[in-house]
Amino acid sequence: MTEIAIIGCGNVGANSAFYIAERNIAGVVMFDIQPGLAMGKALDMMEAAPIRGYQHPIRATDSMEEVLAAAVIIVAAGSVRAPGMHREDLYGRNAGLIDTLAGDLRGYPGVVILATEPVDLMTLRLVERAGLAGPRVLGLGGILDADRLRALLGRELGITTENVAATVIGRHSEQMIPLADYCRVSGVPVRALMDAGRFDALADETRRAGDVIVEMAQRASSYYGPSAAAADLAQAVMWDTRRILSVSTLWSGQYGISGVAMSLPAVVGAGGAERVLEPRLGPEQIETMQRSARELRQIHSGGAG
Repeated sequence: MTEIAIIGCGNVGANSAFYIAERNIAGVVMFDIQPGLAMGKALDMMEAAPIRGYQHPIRATDSMEEVLAAAVIIVAAGSVRAPGMHREDLYGRNAGLIDTLAGDLRGYPGVVILATEPVDLMTLRLVERAGLAGPRVLGLGGILDADRLRALLGRELGITTENVAATVIGRHSEQMIPLADYCRVSGVPVRALMDAGRFDALADETRRAGDVIVEMAQRASSYYGPSAAAADLAQAVMWDTRRILSVSTLWSGQYGISGVAMSLPAVVGAGGAERVLEPRLGPEQIETMQRSARELRQIHSGGAG
């Protein structure tokens, strides 16, 4: 198990493969139900290998058995948002896809990374339908939100984002919680570099970032950011780096909440989310978490058929 498999070769899947190749993380095997799509994109990217110096191959397959032989599977298939749509509007459209994949993934021993929206609901659905261990199914939620906040903090302070660390937890929606106390610039608390009002404004901009991209571009959902986040997360698993990344996983009592998937910082390694961390939260933040959990349960139960 030395490859990363990608299911779905649209914008997110193809760019995830590209970023994985550019960083020489591992070999990639691409799969798509549209005939020829995976093969064409794999060939196109491999023709860049002599220039870009890829150390691992990118190939295509039409065999789910080859996909299941990979150490990590990135699920990037499904419908994407159009202008005016909320993430939750995609639940009914993409639930059937996740159910079909769940049948294929039952008993899969590796780690699954989910980019399919709405990611928190799809993470929970895949765990339940495939019977997979919760820590081995990771949704792109908080990691993408944190990367967006890092970019905004770097822009605000006029510094490279390499020096910025940010943490965003909770639901991948307007209810996400950017944590000022866990945002730092080269170890310096961000609260020492800007007032609370300015940070709150950047937090609100982070919450709206995905919607703004869709509305401004007047096309399908963002994909460069999610693809970069997927590649980063896949690297942490493949290389067993044990990095702390905020990922959507099944909750089992955190803040008194169970039976939903939302993002929390986790130690990510070969086993997936090997240890989930619980940042200190205030009463209002915990109430936001509990409200998010109630709403997610309601949507999930309404589309559980």
